[in-house]
Amino acid sequence: MQLRNLAPIPELYVSYESAQKLKVEAADLTSWDLTPRQICDLDLLMNGGFNPLKGFLGEDDYNGVVENMRLADGTLWPMPITLDISEKFAERVEPGQDIALRDQEGVILATMTVTDKWSPDKAREAECVFGADDLAHPAVNYLHNTAGKVYLGGPVVGIHQPVHYDFRARRDTPNELRAYFRKLGWRRIVAFQTRNPLHRAHQELTFRAAKEAQANLLIHPVVGMTKPGDVDHFTRVRCYEAVLDKYPASTTSMSLLNLAMRMAGPREALWHALIRANHGCTHMIVGRDHAGPGKNSLGEDFYGPYDAQDLVREHQEEAGIEMVDFKHMVYVQERAQYEPADEVEKGATVLNISGTELRRRLREGLEIPEWFSFPEVVTQLRGRYPPRSQQGFTVFFTGFSGSGKSTIANALMVKLMEMGGRPVTLLDGDIVRKNLSSELGFSKEHRDLNIRRIGYVASEITKNGGIAICAPIAPYATTRRAVREDVEAFGAFIEVHVATTIEECERRDRKGLYKLAREGKIKEFTGISDPYDVPVDPELSVETENVEVDHCAHQVILTLESLGLIAA
Repeated sequence: MQLRNLAPIPELYVSYESAQKLKVEAADLTSWDLTPRQICDLDLLMNGGFNPLKGFLGEDDYNGVVENMRLADGTLWPMPITLDISEKFAERVEPGQDIALRDQEGVILATMTVTDKWSPDKAREAECVFGADDLAHPAVNYLHNTAGKVYLGGPVVGIHQPVHYDFRARRDTPNELRAYFRKLGWRRIVAFQTRNPLHRAHQELTFRAAKEAQANLLIHPVVGMTKPGDVDHFTRVRCYEAVLDKYPASTTSMSLLNLAMRMAGPREALWHALIRANHGCTHMIVGRDHAGPGKNSLGEDFYGPYDAQDLVREHQEEAGIEMVDFKHMVYVQERAQYEPADEVEKGATVLNISGTELRRRLREGLEIPEWFSFPEVVTQLRGRYPPRSQQGFTVFFTGFSGSGKSTIANALMVKLMEMGGRPVTLLDGDIVRKNLSSELGFSKEHRDLNIRRIGYVASEITKNGGIAICAPIAPYATTRRAVREDVEAFGAFIEVHVATTIEECERRDRKGLYKLAREGKIKEFTGISDPYDVPVDPELSVETENVEVDHCAHQVILTLESLGLIAA
């Protein structure tokens, strides 16, 4: 397939003069502050990356995309691009109304004419788009526990691009890339989608793919939102830049894509293909289990290994981009080179390092051989991921009021301070309530907000190499999961369930809270009139009845030692 027309594609921006006028008029409109995911979506709507979409999907388009991957007019589009909002904001908006869309600094990026407002069936969306209504899938968890309950649809008018201060020379709109390809005379361009650092096997497979397609290569990594726990994009881009020099001169380029991935497997792969076609590419490499999120709640893969390739191959002509199979490359020791796994003869010595093994070697400071990765890449990864004994981490205690969380947390803090090496901060539930969340009540919304604040502070402490010890009740599993994701972006998260029974906590009841709750004088009290989600798979569960505090704290210390976070 050869793209003969690299003409510009439609963008949703108005002229500079019109934007200045519209910005003044939009200042008086009802405003919605966009979430990070919505900013990514709006960016690609406005610059043509999501062409032919003219805005966030209306209800008819949404239903068509969810049910059969097509807009209401029949155009192929596999991913619902929706503006999810809170029920409170929905009360202020009606179809026919214009609203302003602002970034998190309050800058107006666009206006939107609301044509549709509806409450979606999220279970159906999860089943159709992601293949299962399973909270183990990060996008399904986001859909149910983070996204707003009401959707708005309607066309947008672009006023201002989202501002990016990092790697600005590497960020290109679809039309900027098309102009670049036109200038260089590139007619066949194969895109490589990635959200992980590139190692020698990736360099070899992309080089071979471009050679087989007789095309130039565009390394097009995602720097918007990827899977929780992925390497941060700052580190990844530095790794990509280190690898770029390994390709033959003038054959390869790199551009960053501000995309919020959904990890939707086959649908995501087809979505990626359409986006790359909009950026001027004629081919795209599709990998084994492309954009797969890992295991479901039963421990099985969400998608088959070749489902994504099958779906893209089925629609590639309509999508206007040709699929290139991702070949699994392995290192053959006898020939000291990488070769496709299906071409290696039986008996040859094949070497490989899995992602899990790579993380273990980084964590423990072990050697990463040069046949596996480039020294420049390893240097960047070691800078981002020092050995675990030098990383920050968070210990998160959860349990009923009176279970002993604060007492054990205080003992643990003293033990860790005695060891030295890293600063230790205790974020006790009562202390946080007094100093960080004094204005909050005890409704579910306020409890969630309080725990998210604790998680934010803990993630900052972890990011900067310290130890955060948290000891709130934290009754809700979804909120604890969100805090885990926040922290694990920077270091380890150790959940400790203080598994004291409600009967024992009530017997202790030094503050008299359970008595007041039983009398109905305290509403929404965990364990009495409000639920507690028992942790399903904590790193440690401790019993406190007839057990000394020192023993409980020592159990945590032993767990930290076994995880390599402190020296044994």
